[in-house]
Amino acid sequence: MEYLEAHVEHLLGRHVVDVDGKSVGRVEELRAEIVDGETVVTEFHVGTVAFFERIAAFVTQLPFFEYIPFARSGYKVPWQQFDLSNPRALRVKVRRDELRQIDLADTAGKR
Repeated sequence: MEYLEAHVEHLLGRHVVDVDGKSVGRVEELRAEIVDGETVVTEFHVGTVAFFERIAAFVTQLPFFEYIPFARSGYKVPWQQFDLSNPRALRVKVRRDELRQIDLADTAGKR
């Protein structure tokens, strides 16, 4: 399996678009695992929900959170669907509506 190396600090906060050029959001969080003794990113969390997930899971438990329209957009993007060939212009390899959305219930129970 071929891996691409990238500096995480250069990816966080970067804007991401889909194959059609539609905005997906910004990279807010990464999930990593140890594979064969190496730390590898397995998933990118993109969008506003991912931002709230990063700063504090308790925010998602506030009663009014689900009524904030922009707070409901966020996606889990497996590393295989992420195009890192140009770290300054991040893209996913699929359409935005094909991405798995971040479930607020899952986010609230993580921390």
